[in-house]
Amino acid sequence: MAFTSDNLRTFLAVLDTGSFSAAARQLGRVPSAVSMAIAQLEAELDLVLFDRSAREPRPTDVARALEPQARQIASQLRRLGAQAQALHQGLERQLTIAIAPELLSAPWSRSLAVLAEEFPALLVEVLSAPQADALRMLHAGEAQLALVFERPGSDEREGFQELGTELFVAVIAADHPEAQARQGALQLNDLIEIRQIAVASRDPRGRDPRMLLSRHLWRTDSHLATLSLVQAGLGWAYLPRRLIEPLVAAGGLTEIRFGNISNQLRLWVDVVWNAERPLGLGAQRFIELMRQATREAGEGPGLG
Repeated sequence: MAFTSDNLRTFLAVLDTGSFSAAARQLGRVPSAVSMAIAQLEAELDLVLFDRSAREPRPTDVARALEPQARQIASQLRRLGAQAQALHQGLERQLTIAIAPELLSAPWSRSLAVLAEEFPALLVEVLSAPQADALRMLHAGEAQLALVFERPGSDEREGFQELGTELFVAVIAADHPEAQARQGALQLNDLIEIRQIAVASRDPRGRDPRMLLSRHLWRTDSHLATLSLVQAGLGWAYLPRRLIEPLVAAGGLTEIRFGNISNQLRLWVDVVWNAERPLGLGAQRFIELMRQATREAGEGPGLG
């Protein structure tokens, strides 16, 4: 094959610098070595790449025709080299992050955008699952990181970085009979008798009692499904404030005003990993980026 990584680099250097001597300086070689490399490439291709009739070599139409693909291949080779170096340093082939559905609207994607720029070859998989299921995936090795709420107890298998809090608000459809009858003002005890829609695991052991109040519970595995059911007037729910604010402003949802306590529930948010397995370079960097984002928010630890 005529083109190699070396003569491709030489070919592009001559195009970029406009002379064999300047290309030689850029490549750290002597001009005769560059001239010989180009001549050998032309002989193997049986094509003239540079017109040598003037003082400096001028690219021929053939060279210009080959230039776009040559640059593309050179770029791919650089990316390949960077990926190989990153793998040598401990970059995982794929990073899987399991996220509690209520946190899908949190600003974690900005950290992924930076990660993608730094490690463009890293494959990233983002999965949404109720918290108990996300943690199960973490411990089973199906995910390297989980973005979840604080757990009631500690688990020695887990390492975590606290990221701040997420604010939940009790909401109900504006046209729900209870909301209309009481003008959105309810006692907390009233909600026990009204159907609650909640994102919750199938396993009762994985359900957060702080989020579940009603005797009549409908369960979903998606905050969007929960929101849809609430909008349809089928019950009330605790949902992230950042998610429901525009819907409340539009009049479709009503924030339930508790007569005896605040209707808000603030939960701490953690990024969690399995402390029994080493983290790859991508996972480590994502944790650091999330930590930086928290600091830059200027509110101490916090997502919202």
